[in-house]
Amino acid sequence: MKIEIWSDFACPFCYIGKTRFEQALNEFKQKNDVEVVYKAYQLNPNAPKEMKGDAIESFAKSHGMSVSDAKQRFTMFEQNAKTVGLTYNYDIIQMTNTFDAHRIAKYANQFGLEPKLTTRLMKAYFTDGKNLSDKNTLVELAVEVGLNEAEVKTVLDENKFADQVQAEIMEARQVGVQGVPFFVINRKYGVSGAQQKEYFLQALQKIYEEEKPIQTLASDDAGACGDEECTF
Repeated sequence: MKIEIWSDFACPFCYIGKTRFEQALNEFKQKNDVEVVYKAYQLNPNAPKEMKGDAIESFAKSHGMSVSDAKQRFTMFEQNAKTVGLTYNYDIIQMTNTFDAHRIAKYANQFGLEPKLTTRLMKAYFTDGKNLSDKNTLVELAVEVGLNEAEVKTVLDENKFADQVQAEIMEARQVGVQGVPFFVINRKYGVSGAQQKEYFLQALQKIYEEEKPIQTLASDDAGACGDEECTF
């Protein structure tokens, strides 16, 4: 069973959905038969490399809402994160462009470290308040998970893996991804949003037993981020 996961490091529901999915996969009896592939996606490809001003005010302005409504949205994200043991710190978050981070993730994939780096990048963004556009920060995080410092710097300086990142983003459109996280199983099933662990587990068991034509499996209360919906 092959599961492709489209997500963005700046997507609050992606981190939550990834965590729930991994919890379900850990309980799945046939987990050793599952191949997980991470795919790049950008909610806001036009995001700057350095955030100016306050995160809440920036979010409110870009989404045409009041500061009060933006605070409520952030609180909702934080509360959802707590349900899976994650800590979101929107008071220090740096809402910046994630393209370079995706390039480093593709480089990490060559060494089987993309899953580990993906988790670290999401934590760096939502918990640690790191700027994922800052090259020094990306090098630090990449080295932390076991990548070579000099090679990471070369990847960043020479714009390596940019084509692959763009290709995966285009591929998302082709398979019908309209929001992330989005899980494509055997190119026949699509699971949309940060579903509960139990839902993921049931879906895995059902699909493993009997494959069916591609369809979106989602409940009404699942969280997902559409383009620029969760970032400024």
